[in-house]
Amino acid sequence: MYNVMSQMIERKLSLNPEEYILSKEGVDFIPSNTQLSSIEFSLVNTINRENKLKMFLSTLKDKYDYVIIDCSPSLGMLTINALVAANSVIIPLQASFLATKGLEALLESIASIKSEINPTLEVGGILITMFDKRTNYSNDVVDFVTDGFGGYIRIFDSIIPMSVKAGETTTTGKSIFAYDKNGKVAEGYESLVKEVLING
Repeated sequence: MYNVMSQMIERKLSLNPEEYILSKEGVDFIPSNTQLSSIEFSLVNTINRENKLKMFLSTLKDKYDYVIIDCSPSLGMLTINALVAANSVIIPLQASFLATKGLEALLESIASIKSEINPTLEVGGILITMFDKRTNYSNDVVDFVTDGFGGYIRIFDSIIPMSVKAGETTTTGKSIFAYDKNGKVAEGYESLVKEVLING
């Protein structure tokens, strides 16, 4: 994704996304790397900077039922590009009170983008992650989020548990389904997929 975005900015060309798609485990994806963060600076003085990713993905929208854009936690220009390109946002929220501190700010930013740039943008729901069912702390966080936001934002029934295996996937280059397909994390994500497909 770094090379793609760089070429889009520097050459000002409409590039073909299909040139960059890789396939693995039955999933098509465009990989990224750590250099993507430097794109933030390149976008600052770019015309129509909020729409770069939307323009890039526009040729793919009729070829896939879903295009998933994975974003960093920070609300920089790359995340804004993703929100402008998206129809719906799933907010992963670590089962930690510290993580909830930025939730209201994120929701305000999403509302601002919806009103000013992307009127089709909706919050698809909040997904609790890194949940440790053995602790009262994690359960208290879930109760806090449900009580505070559940009245107007969907809180997914599916919950992604804390797992060492999930962290290990980053060093293996495999998805959680390939690395630990019978584990609780894979089960949680499979449940989420079913929940999204059934309820939209």
